Amino acid sequence: MLPTIRQLQYLKLLAEHGTFGRAAEAAHVTQPTLSAGIQELERTLGAAVVDRARSGVILTPVGEEALRRATAILNEAEELVEAAKNAGQPLTGRFRLGVIPTIAPFLLPAVLPLLRERFPKLRLFLREDLTQRLIAQLKAGRLDAALIALPFDTQGLEWAHVSDDELMAAVPADHPLARGKSASPEALARENLILLEDGHCLREHSLSACRLNAPRSAAGEEPFAATSLPTVVQMVGSGLGVTFIPKMAVTAGLADAAPVAVRPIDADHPAREIVVAWRAGSNRRAEGRLLAEVLKEA
Repeated sequence: MLPTIRQLQYLKLLAEHGTFGRAAEAAHVTQPTLSAGIQELERTLGAAVVDRARSGVILTPVGEEALRRATAILNEAEELVEAAKNAGQPLTGRFRLGVIPTIAPFLLPAVLPLLRERFPKLRLFLREDLTQRLIAQLKAGRLDAALIALPFDTQGLEWAHVSDDELMAAVPADHPLARGKSASPEALARENLILLEDGHCLREHSLSACRLNAPRSAAGEEPFAATSLPTVVQMVGSGLGVTFIPKMAVTAGLADAAPVAVRPIDADHPAREIVVAWRAGSNRRAEGRLLAEVLKEA
């Protein structure tokens, strides 16, 4: 005998909600029904999957492993249903797309109207997050695709190219570097370098493209760091230092929000590759490729 999809759903909801009562409510069944389903799952596996306590439930080691496999099975089942519903109708129905913060505000405003016009039956669910968390959600089946920037560790993923996004230097408008036609990495390294905090791939892309190390104070601390590109640009406009900014953000007008000058960087191809990525073997592969083609037009 094999576990049923319903039993696996009960286990997943129990892990998410922590108690039989809340899990039953989320499953739209009675608590005895959900409890019976879990007990049947335990009989099938020959081991307990949860430890029951007054404060709630805790997954056993067998339960943790069952949950991991159940999540993958349920995601595949959801994709099967979506694929059957939308056979011959790409980008129809629910599509969960992740986007990194250094792309979302600059590319999505141009592409969303295009997607609504081309695919009126598409129900797009967007999630903005850092690259490593989006990739984890892709692999867990909680996202169908993600708009990210390479290079990055993409083991277990496939992707389609969208564009190469040039990295540029942003300096205060009255800075001596603003008088030149371009800025060298060496000249930028002599200034106060303002970067996005750890976790933003743009930070690593910029440092790698210019072969620079992250700035550190005598105490080993980074003197300037920010959580968003608009904040970085405002810091530069206030004369606190210089930074790197992707061309798509410049095109979208981000540099117009502060007194800064933007210049090309004298380096060998200082750019990041924008791609649409999906889990290797996903049934949404064709839609990921189609989405990449639409993004190329934006």
